[in-house]
Amino acid sequence: MEHISKYLTKDIKLSSYEDKLFKSDLMFDDHMLVWFISGETKIIQADATFHFKTGDIFLIPRNQPATIINYPKNGLPHKTVVMHLTTERLRKFYEKIDVRKKIQPEQKIYSFHNHPLLESCLTSLIPYFNVEGEFPESLASLKIDEAINILRIIDPGVDRVLANFDAPGKIDLVNFMQRNFMFNMSLEKLGYLTGRSLSTFNRDFKKLFNTTPQKWLIDKRLELAYYHLAEKRKKPTEVYLEVGFEDLSHFSFVFKKKYGVSPNRLPSNLLIYAKSL
Repeated sequence: MEHISKYLTKDIKLSSYEDKLFKSDLMFDDHMLVWFISGETKIIQADATFHFKTGDIFLIPRNQPATIINYPKNGLPHKTVVMHLTTERLRKFYEKIDVRKKIQPEQKIYSFHNHPLLESCLTSLIPYFNVEGEFPESLASLKIDEAINILRIIDPGVDRVLANFDAPGKIDLVNFMQRNFMFNMSLEKLGYLTGRSLSTFNRDFKKLFNTTPQKWLIDKRLELAYYHLAEKRKKPTEVYLEVGFEDLSHFSFVFKKKYGVSPNRLPSNLLIYAKSL
């Protein structure tokens, strides 16, 4: 896989993937504003799945677990302009704006297809990626502030995301894990998202689930994979990435160890079993 990134600043980049696909399980530390020049992306969250293609623009909030699968399309690479909206920058931006003191956070993905204001703002960055020398931080700040202002014009409700600077508080661990087990993140990040240190996360997990996080996560991902293979008749290549595995061979190995049959033979085995009844 060839991945090329060109940075104007640490907060603005042009990203390009040339290979068939690239999958990652992420929790962004910053809000991310992304404009698609070419290619497609599938974003899988606990409650929804999103598909983005050429011309789409989306804002994904920070601290939201997601599986992201990037695809080249029609012979063109997966190519995007990405803008980081950091907490530090947003704090400075909102110092000048009167917003409600108690904002209820709304952690959803915002989608803007071919929106002329946002597209014009992001398109104007393209020529700068070919300019020699350091890009002025003052100009980068102006472009990011422009993007934030446009987002607020399009949807004033975006303040519920951008003006919320709280760290995750301690939440119900069972509910969180049942909703987010398919995202392949470190235990440290899972602890952070549930408002716990790593040691507290491990202690609470053992008390609630009576097993280790690692074993529980593998079992839950295999159960979800079994459902997709047996009930929805999907192929292993369509399933393993979306349920939290990184490698098809490893997925096939642990699946067969648990269920006694390779995942690519499961539907046919079920059909044979049904005919024998």
